[in-house]
Amino acid sequence: MNNRYFPAGSVVALFVLALALPITAPAASPKPLAKPSATSTSSLASLVSEFEADDQSVSSFYDLPRSAVRFDRLEKLYTAWQARLTSVDFDALNQSGRVDYVLLRAGLEQSLAEIARDRKRVTDMDHLLTFRGIVHELEQARWRGEPANAQAAATKLAELTKQAKQIKERVEKGLKAKAAADKPAAESSPKKEPAREKKSDDAPAIAVSATLAQRAATTTAELRGSLKKWFGFYDGYQPDFQWWVKKPYEETDKQLEEYAKFLREEVAGLKGKDEDPLVGDPIGADAVAEAIRFEFLPYTAEELIAIGEREMAWCEHEMKNAARQMGCGDDWKAAMAKVKADFVPPGQQDALVEQTAREAIAFVRKHHFATVPPLCEETWRLIMMSPETMKTIPYAAYGGQNMMVAYAKDEMKQEDKLMVMRGNNRAFTHLTTAHELIPGHHLQNFQAARHNQHRRMFSTPFYVEGWALYCELRLWDLGWARTPQERIGMLFWHMHRAARIIVSLKFHLGRMKPAEMVEFLVNRVGHEKLGATSEVRRFIAAQPLYQAGYLLGGLQLKALHDELVRSGKMSEQQFNDAVLMENTMPIEMLRTDMLKLPLARDTQSSWKFAGENPAAPKQEKP
Repeated sequence: MNNRYFPAGSVVALFVLALALPITAPAASPKPLAKPSATSTSSLASLVSEFEADDQSVSSFYDLPRSAVRFDRLEKLYTAWQARLTSVDFDALNQSGRVDYVLLRAGLEQSLAEIARDRKRVTDMDHLLTFRGIVHELEQARWRGEPANAQAAATKLAELTKQAKQIKERVEKGLKAKAAADKPAAESSPKKEPAREKKSDDAPAIAVSATLAQRAATTTAELRGSLKKWFGFYDGYQPDFQWWVKKPYEETDKQLEEYAKFLREEVAGLKGKDEDPLVGDPIGADAVAEAIRFEFLPYTAEELIAIGEREMAWCEHEMKNAARQMGCGDDWKAAMAKVKADFVPPGQQDALVEQTAREAIAFVRKHHFATVPPLCEETWRLIMMSPETMKTIPYAAYGGQNMMVAYAKDEMKQEDKLMVMRGNNRAFTHLTTAHELIPGHHLQNFQAARHNQHRRMFSTPFYVEGWALYCELRLWDLGWARTPQERIGMLFWHMHRAARIIVSLKFHLGRMKPAEMVEFLVNRVGHEKLGATSEVRRFIAAQPLYQAGYLLGGLQLKALHDELVRSGKMSEQQFNDAVLMENTMPIEMLRTDMLKLPLARDTQSSWKFAGENPAAPKQEKP
């Protein structure tokens, strides 16, 4: 969906939906396979599309972020749709329709739960945003078409400015008090000053955490944007508006800008510098459990962490095997250092990616992995990332038919240049190219634009990122890595995704701080410090389960592949084409649809894809 309450897709693997065009089989491919029966048209597709349109209308119209009017209206919409959904004859739906019913039911429940959590988060920072109601009142009056009472509006803006200034002063007091308390006793001994009479208007200091300051700064910037829209609507149109309002508005706008900057830079310490602290907003154990339930995973957070640890152990075992072949004994970190030192000279990274992309397409066709339509192969290109982008995305990424290539740039510090080049070496790039383009996100995006488009609102990283990770797992099985160096490159990424499960879940459970996450990625996975810091900065700003979704989703798809392909029920190409045509949803629901498993209105998660004991050692393939 287009509002934030339904699961959102990947930031760097966005589903940019194109006009539907006929897909023809590539000339180099074998005879096209018949469309798998698993992709039958859903009998509930039109209802899901109607809901998506309703949701888009309400969400885009009630565009006052974090406001009561927005929360209330969305709650009303979702509750009404819950009632409407119960009137659907579930038994009369076909299998795909029943899947969509369960997806919509769960999505509505999740949306309402997230609104409740967001209301609580707004309440937590109300004391920092006492002026919020004035902005909402002015903007809602504009929505109702009321002519602006310019004199009254000017008075309200003056009050808003006053409140914002007073709160800023109280937070400044809190900062000074904290600084004094943090000083060593010898430094903090104050000089005696003459006692002064306490004034009645002396307001108490406010202590604010970096997390809350960051959240309040973002909300203040949103309020400033809403106020700008309000002012722009009336300015120059109503004759006396500018006379009364222009000056108070300018003062308010400046005060809000200063306040947001103060919270962000002075309190949270986020100044846009490389050395900025890593500030996140963990959601807590209850919300993590709730998020897991909505992803149809019948495991606890601890069990998911155990899966991550199990995968880490397997990777370390395989790393040692590859290290021995490179003459490094069991010292896989020494072997990885050699791999990372093998990067292309400046100006050649784009050529390496282009060549690797063509090799991956040929590999996919040779192994009849999936259908690659000619138009899909034709319509991708490369763009180079900026140093600013690489602060949060230090490796390759995909977006809008473009593979974003990460490489050092002349303006970067020498140390940072080398770290970026080591982090995007030949072996690492050999895998990231296939992950982002074909058979990964580009092929996925292409097919999603043409099949079951109504399911885009059910987007989940367990499918979006899980598909690209599943491709990595299958490429490993099919021999995409030709040398020990390339195997280490693939294992690095597998280990990295296992680490993501561990560190992201522990962060949101309150058991790991961002600095500890960086240390884990450097010491356990072999990241460069710059790359690890960039990754963690992205982790703590994303959806709670986003990072875990990569490998967990990939493992789910791999388990489903084994169930259908290794059993002989479907060919490799049939299975992979079917997964792409089904479009995005939690993987257990994808399995239910493809296997035609029984479904009830209140179906809950039950598929133990990792076994009853996720901590058990990973089994080797027979």
